[in-house]
Amino acid sequence: MLDQVDQLRDFDGSAPVPKSKTVNLYDAKTHLSNLVDEAAGGAEIIIAKAGTPKARLMPLEKRKLDRKPGGWEGRVWIADDFDDELPREILAGFRGEGA
Repeated sequence: MLDQVDQLRDFDGSAPVPKSKTVNLYDAKTHLSNLVDEAAGGAEIIIAKAGTPKARLMPLEKRKLDRKPGGWEGRVWIADDFDDELPREILAGFRGEGA
């Protein structure tokens, strides 16, 4: 492992910045499973090749589900003829027929 930065703070000193460390590509290949576990725990891992950062391994953000069923009620409608068969001219266009 090349470098490790413990706990840093954001520019305004409020929120902690995730732990970050840099590993060389060989070590990353050898210890990938452990690095993935570290990233899942909140760490950020920079993978370097010949000392040059090439990739970043970081935790996935959990998606917020702010959606409430019925939120579009009254805003969206489906036409009464939605399931009716399409006119011949339109069907022909889908088949590439006609001009």
